[in-house]
Amino acid sequence: MPTPTSAELSAAILPLVGGPANVTSVAHCMTRLRLGLADPGKVDGDALRALPGVLGVVEDDTYQIVLGPGAVARATADFEALLRKETQKARNATPLKTALRRVANVFVPLIPALIGCGVLAGLNGLLLNLGLLPGLTSALAAIATAFMSLIAVFVGHNTAKEFGGTPVLGGAVAAIVVYPGVAKVTAFGVTLAPGQGGVLGALAAALLGTYVEKWCRRWVPPTLDVLLTPTLTVLISGLTTLYVLMYAAGAVSSAIGTAANWLLETTGAFAGLVLGGLFLPLVMLGLHQALIPIHATLIDQQGHTVLLPLLAMAGAGQVGASVAVYVRLRHDSGLRTTIRSALPAGLLGVGEPLIYGVSLPLGRPFLTACAGGAAGGAFVGLFAMLGEQVGATAIGPSGWALFPLLAGDGGLGVAAAIYGGGLVTGYVVGFGATYLFGLRGVTGAAREPSV
Repeated sequence: MPTPTSAELSAAILPLVGGPANVTSVAHCMTRLRLGLADPGKVDGDALRALPGVLGVVEDDTYQIVLGPGAVARATADFEALLRKETQKARNATPLKTALRRVANVFVPLIPALIGCGVLAGLNGLLLNLGLLPGLTSALAAIATAFMSLIAVFVGHNTAKEFGGTPVLGGAVAAIVVYPGVAKVTAFGVTLAPGQGGVLGALAAALLGTYVEKWCRRWVPPTLDVLLTPTLTVLISGLTTLYVLMYAAGAVSSAIGTAANWLLETTGAFAGLVLGGLFLPLVMLGLHQALIPIHATLIDQQGHTVLLPLLAMAGAGQVGASVAVYVRLRHDSGLRTTIRSALPAGLLGVGEPLIYGVSLPLGRPFLTACAGGAAGGAFVGLFAMLGEQVGATAIGPSGWALFPLLAGDGGLGVAAAIYGGGLVTGYVVGFGATYLFGLRGVTGAAREPSV
């Protein structure tokens, strides 16, 4: 029997390990394809051992399929590509949503560290302003900023992992962006600066590295794969990063920061109205994930993202609208139970339960919730026009959970007051618009007096 190609071998392995839904993680070492499985009992071990190209099977904390050096790297790439394809089919995802989801998958695992470091940075700033514990503030500053100084490495690692490359090679290529020695590199008469390009440069560098690695896996002989593939990947991607990507990504990153500041300084109220009003539809469509790299770029560049507090107002409008539904449809016990269950999460910025369980099924309350978000965004944006910008030092939290992560030109107290005012505005307008206009013609609302 002829030896199967890596694509054929991957296609044969996947159903024998329980299918796409049973695979929770994919990795490889020098010789083995290592799979995390939800239910190892679904594996047909005998059939796996009988496959041409499979040298053996080891059952450990991960399920290990021995394929041999060189062959395992090719098979892993094909297996991951097949797994993504089958998962996409199962989700019936559009190409745009899939692309955005994959970019989000690069940054979402970084959110816990961003939150932790952001809270510590805020605490450190408070201690500095109060003149307390000067010895501790230096330690807190080091702890809070260390991750951000190396975030490019983590972005590179996650990018390669998500797009089918070797994570450590992605991290190695992305590390070039923040390496202090790049200050000695001059190209076209311009000297590079460490960190130039930020997270976007790291993302682009690691993505390029992944494609170079895949190209090498196809063309480098298996006997030389271990030596040549990582060398060529780092060399080609590294030179391209230094002489092309850092310049291009640096220009894009600077443009994002400049555009965000200009937008709020000149059209703050209108920008806040639009962003706060449209964010719920973006969440519903899954398109909000496109904003994650922009938030990360602003945090890396300026220390905070000025867009997140505006977008967070959408959650406030959603909460106000849901409370109005709760008050008006007091005879709908099932819906009221859903609101009671989902409201605490909504107050903390987790809006999906209220979107999909309350406002979206009812129709009009979804639109009036957007109106509340627009009003709250306009409130926060107005103060940005007046010179009091409010930003968030991390992404992920929203609603009340965002208070410890706020930053602003006037200090934490002013930022918290403006953000709190925006939340209250969103609550009130979302409630009022829904109570007065959002329940006309809604099933169940006929039991209530019409307005």
